[in-house]
Amino acid sequence: MLDLNKIIVVGDKVLIKPEENLHKTNSGLYLPPGVSEREQVRGGYVLKVGPGYAVASQNDDEPWKDSNDVQYIPLQAEEGDFALFTRKSAIEIEIEGEKLLIVPHAAILILFRDNELFNF
Repeated sequence: MLDLNKIIVVGDKVLIKPEENLHKTNSGLYLPPGVSEREQVRGGYVLKVGPGYAVASQNDDEPWKDSNDVQYIPLQAEEGDFALFTRKSAIEIEIEGEKLLIVPHAAILILFRDNELFNF
């Protein structure tokens, strides 16, 4: 069994469990055969999300002070969302026998968020 507590996703990356049969999801999303056959778009469930886009901290009071505080702009994706993303941007990995995808947040086209509809 995959222990997600041991996995740390960095930056603007999202860890996704791919949906293999994406003709129709539990939420009623339907992809035409042309899209899924060419595999330009892929979908899956968001397992973990990185902290977001790093931005330097702004210290206007003391601009000479060197600060290592990093702040993040959070991502829109949340754990449990169903994401449609461009396939060419995804990196396939295998952890403990389970195939997963690492996807940059910018490659996500749309998110579906309805906890009652999605069953892992």
